[in-house]
Amino acid sequence: MGIDTVRTTTADEAADRRREQRGWYFYDWACSVYSTSVLTVFLGPYLTSVAKAAADADGYVHPLGVPVRAGSFFAYSVSLSVIVAVVVMPLVGAAADRTGRKKPLLGAAAYLGAAATTGMFFLHGDRYLLGGALLIVANAAQSVAMMLYNSYLPQIAPPEERDAVSSRGWAFGYAAGALVLVVNLVLYLAHDSFGVSETMAVRICLASAGLWWGAFTLVPLRRLRDRRSATREATAPGMRQLVATVRDMRRHPLTLAFLLAYLIYNDGIQTVISQASVYGSEELGLEQSTLIGAVLLVQVLAMAGALAMGRLARTYGAKRTILGSLVAWTVTLGAGYFLPAGAPAGFFALAAAIGLVLGGSQALSRSLFSHLVPPGKEAEYFSAYEMSDRGMSWLGPLLFGITYQLTGSYRDAIISLVIFFVVGFVLLARVPVRRAIGDAGNPVPAKI
Repeated sequence: MGIDTVRTTTADEAADRRREQRGWYFYDWACSVYSTSVLTVFLGPYLTSVAKAAADADGYVHPLGVPVRAGSFFAYSVSLSVIVAVVVMPLVGAAADRTGRKKPLLGAAAYLGAAATTGMFFLHGDRYLLGGALLIVANAAQSVAMMLYNSYLPQIAPPEERDAVSSRGWAFGYAAGALVLVVNLVLYLAHDSFGVSETMAVRICLASAGLWWGAFTLVPLRRLRDRRSATREATAPGMRQLVATVRDMRRHPLTLAFLLAYLIYNDGIQTVISQASVYGSEELGLEQSTLIGAVLLVQVLAMAGALAMGRLARTYGAKRTILGSLVAWTVTLGAGYFLPAGAPAGFFALAAAIGLVLGGSQALSRSLFSHLVPPGKEAEYFSAYEMSDRGMSWLGPLLFGITYQLTGSYRDAIISLVIFFVVGFVLLARVPVRRAIGDAGNPVPAKI
């Protein structure tokens, strides 16, 4: 084979890889709207209002005969969806690795979640059980689909490209979330001008997220390729597969050490995201419009932050950049503790700081973990990563709630979350990532 032929083949392979990467970005573009518009902004308050409409005189609903406070129904539904996802993800991940057929499984999970989200249009009156069921299906399906989506990263990007590719994916997601949220907020805030009720506006916003999710999922399904696995072992049933995955991961203790660090600092990140609006409304006395504007600011700046931190990782390595972001998270929480009440400018500054480090922290954690996955185990190991992301994110809210219960201060509650970033920093700093990558059987990038 001549030199020109080799160059042509290499150029064709690079073009094919870039095409597949661009298709991969579009799944973040497709599904992030669910996380932003549905989970973060609209569904929690709306489903709670529906549950309250169905409650008895004491404020309880009775799903399957179990008394549940109407105000807790949304939180319990989210928790149940996490349990479902934790059971299903190892099964789907192992099946994807052993058959090599990730794309059909990704499509099935994505369209199941998109259909459930679109079905939220029919959530009104006292149909709280319908809302809970759709939330459980959509949230669990999103977790499974994200696990499969993340597991493509080691296959579509060589080691030196992964930080940039992962960062672009997150940036695409935040861009879509911001774009659709702007449209949704225009409809919601000016619903009278459009001739619809506030309730109908919310239902349209919820359903539009599902339609967006389903429509743009077509792009990755057309461009991503399946890689056939050399092994065709049957997938173990139920908890046996989860146990088998954990047992296999014990052969790579440094990968587990990274997962532990990620579990802790990511729990802090997720808690700040979920509790910032509570802190803003209850402690700082800010209006709902201010809080919604802050959410939108986070989305826009997280896109820019993901791209900027991807560039920093090329110079300083992913591990150092993540460690720097954890320092920034700690400083941001400290500044938030001293914010004066009734000062929206300070809260917007806090939101800006969160946005700048949020996207990069998540993008670089994903790309760094992709180096620690043994070849052929991508989906199975990313199921454990996704469980760390979604299945263990209750410790932070628990600490936040206990601190508030003991002190009666949301300021004390928000500053208590610093411990997650400090402990996560220490644990990540102790992981020898170069040795961990070598032990997993992967090439070590020049910068990591």
